[in-house]
Amino acid sequence: MQIFTVSLFLSLSLSQGCNPLAETGRSKLQNQRASLNQQIIKEMRMRAGAENLLKATSNNKVRDMVVLELSYVNSNLQLLMEQLEGLNSSVEVYQNLKGTVSIPLIPLGLKETKEVDFSVPFKDFILEHYSEDGANFQDEIDDLMDLRQACRTPSRNEAGVQLLSSYVAHLSLVESRFFTPNRQMGIFFTWYDSFTGVPVCQQNLSLEKASLLFNTAALYTQIGTRSDRQTFSGLEEAIAAFQKSAGVLHQLKETFTHTPSYDMSPAMLSMLIKMMLAQAQECLFEKIALSGIRNEFFMLLRMAQEAAKVGEVYDQVYQSMIQTPIKDNVPFFWSTMAQVKTYHYCSLAHYFVSTALLDHQPRDEGFLLNLHTFHFPCLVGPTFPRPLAGKAHLRRAIMNQEEALRIQGLCRHLRNIDILKDILQASLKRSLAKFEHNTTEGEFTDYMEAPDIISKTEHRAEPELPAATKVKVKDFFHRLGPLSVFSAKQRWTAPRTVRLKMEDRDLGFTLKGDAPVQIQSLDPLCYAAGLKEGDYLVAVGDTDCKCMGVSDVIKLLKDVDEEGVDIKVVSMMDSSSQPMVTLLFQHLNPSRATAPAPRASQQETTAQPCPCTNSPPPSLAPSMTVASTECARRKQTHTHNKAVCGLAFYPAEREKTGYKMLKRKQKGFLHGIFKVRLE
Repeated sequence: MQIFTVSLFLSLSLSQGCNPLAETGRSKLQNQRASLNQQIIKEMRMRAGAENLLKATSNNKVRDMVVLELSYVNSNLQLLMEQLEGLNSSVEVYQNLKGTVSIPLIPLGLKETKEVDFSVPFKDFILEHYSEDGANFQDEIDDLMDLRQACRTPSRNEAGVQLLSSYVAHLSLVESRFFTPNRQMGIFFTWYDSFTGVPVCQQNLSLEKASLLFNTAALYTQIGTRSDRQTFSGLEEAIAAFQKSAGVLHQLKETFTHTPSYDMSPAMLSMLIKMMLAQAQECLFEKIALSGIRNEFFMLLRMAQEAAKVGEVYDQVYQSMIQTPIKDNVPFFWSTMAQVKTYHYCSLAHYFVSTALLDHQPRDEGFLLNLHTFHFPCLVGPTFPRPLAGKAHLRRAIMNQEEALRIQGLCRHLRNIDILKDILQASLKRSLAKFEHNTTEGEFTDYMEAPDIISKTEHRAEPELPAATKVKVKDFFHRLGPLSVFSAKQRWTAPRTVRLKMEDRDLGFTLKGDAPVQIQSLDPLCYAAGLKEGDYLVAVGDTDCKCMGVSDVIKLLKDVDEEGVDIKVVSMMDSSSQPMVTLLFQHLNPSRATAPAPRASQQETTAQPCPCTNSPPPSLAPSMTVASTECARRKQTHTHNKAVCGLAFYPAEREKTGYKMLKRKQKGFLHGIFKVRLE
């Protein structure tokens, strides 16, 4: 039985997500991340307990022991955070290493979560709110839980994105079915911060939806980093993936503005959006350079401006990363990589300009002056010769490349990326060789400072909201009825069974509307039978017809014989109607049907006569209203006018809104409110 369960779980995961037991590099990283998250929460609980004990105790010996334990816990937490940072720095696992000669890109790791059991809360809500047996919806609940489990290990392709998007779409339907603003379902959603591993727990679906959007953006970054950047199609795939990731992150930032997890805070999301667009701009530059950079004057100037644009956007990313408190949560590897790429692409821009000035001689000097004035201030002006300016740009390229290599050596994780070091050293050797080639022995000249290169691009990376995030799904709980009527925010009566008999082929009412159909134009006999104008017809005999239109319901009613048929109807209750507490109060006290007066500085004392004896009650204590002192003396409920009533306490200040009906005994008296039950 256990083997069958495991195999079934694997088949479901493989059909919707990745195999959670597969020993791939990415799955190993996610497993390590999950393990670290559990260790971090354990250490945080120990630290919280030690801090509470430190505040509570006055024993010096105990305090010394607690302080020592706190130092151990904080040290362990620091080590765990460093290990988590190492996982976020393991970019080579996500790269396409097939003959790559490109600088690695940075992906986002998926947020981890705990398992959630929807069974008991959903079954209870279905029974209480929809008057249906929750056990009949066990398959639908299992499908929802299987879908959520599969979303923890999505595949790195469009199918994985579709999987996450479909679960988000189902959550919107589930929220309408089961979640209301004034009631907690008792379901706790726990997600771990992607950077710190700190858990965040909430009972509403906002955290669940936001975390899934974050994982969708993270999945797009992983798709982009695994693309083959040595082909045009691979670069286009990477560009689209990073732009879509930025679009999803922008949607997350605009939709969920108060997420408790710091990795989804507005400041962090703004930085991540900039980083994704910078990586997309880098791929755009690589796409232009993939077919080769011709040694032509205008081609070199164009590539210089494109490289300057990449360096500019990476500098913006770096400036965002070093701001407080982002710098305390972003891995040092990320900020160092952004700084290295800033210097690297700035050096490429200066190298291209120097090559254009040193290797090419435009025939029209007036054209060169006009180009300098309006388009390329970095080019030589009328007072400097071109070779001097070319060498100035070449020296600046060498300085930037040396600085990129120095910064790369400061980060332990960057030092382990051989391809990055090889690219930086090759660029430096190329610039040094060109500088040596254009310098004659014994040459003595005045050096000039090379100006910055104004960035410009023909294709700017922009956030793009993917169409895959807007998927249509079939409601798992469609058997509860159309969502427009049968939702958590709607209130209606319990289903009533009415016996219908045909008289001259006339049922005494007409049907209107889409599913579910409504009853209208009732004759007096139908009113007497218990039908009301506007009732919803939910069942005919044993056939559920909540999802049937008028024509389908009429076909069922045409088959009614002389004995008749039982139908079930429900009456919609106005969402603005008064709470049950107020309705009961008005039933027992018709004279006080209007709203009570506004609350004064002192809570007014209100007393009502007993509905059974009409005897006036004695004076009462402030802030309490007693419906029947006769009942209080008897300490029991009794029957009057076919209704069951009891001792009811009404705080005058709560008569406006009502409060939850309670029933309990304390010190020999009945406290709370009893529901009215007509016999």
